[in-house]
Amino acid sequence: MMTAYIDKISYYLPELTKALSESGIMILISIVAAVALGLPLGTFVYLTKILPSKSSQWIGILLNGYINIVRSFPFLLFVVALIPFTRFVLGTAFGTYAAALPLSFVAVAIYARLVEQVLLEMPNDSLELARSLGSTKVQLIFRFLYVEARSGLVLALTSVIISMVSYSTVMGVIGGGGIGDFALRYGYQRYEYAVMYTAIVLMIVFVIVIQISGSWLAKKINKK
Repeated sequence: MMTAYIDKISYYLPELTKALSESGIMILISIVAAVALGLPLGTFVYLTKILPSKSSQWIGILLNGYINIVRSFPFLLFVVALIPFTRFVLGTAFGTYAAALPLSFVAVAIYARLVEQVLLEMPNDSLELARSLGSTKVQLIFRFLYVEARSGLVLALTSVIISMVSYSTVMGVIGGGGIGDFALRYGYQRYEYAVMYTAIVLMIVFVIVIQISGSWLAKKINKK
């Protein structure tokens, strides 16, 4: 029985390897977008609350609106609704890179909200110290906020990565491929349940590794 299982997995190994690489590409692109855009977005929303001003008030409302809409939108419908925009930006709405675009939008929104929440949980002592030292906004952000909140920011990013693993499993609807699409096409639809459960176990192991790694890193850089 074990021999038959090994032979079956070996037969599908090229497709499994391709699916893993597709998932990796989609998740990597979305996480880069989350850090590059979600981190400053969440920070700005936080600053509009602790340092309110007329010029930033309406921008904060618009950014909050974007975050709330994207996070509350059913993901599969969001992917389909974004097809015209994806085609306009990339020239195609089909494939792994096209699938990474809606994933990136969601990753940015989720991480932005988590960043805001992490920063809001910071003690007021850090803010008072920064103000007493006459820090500029840039100094406040990079020398106080991010330094004090670095552990929480890492844990928040870990949660986003895990969410992207889950979201990426449905990207086969626009030809994005990935491990979820592999499990459906080569496992469920062909009644190859051993192949399907192997793919599921791989995703579970991947999530566990991400969570352990993120928790370890957060603990490592936590100097409190």
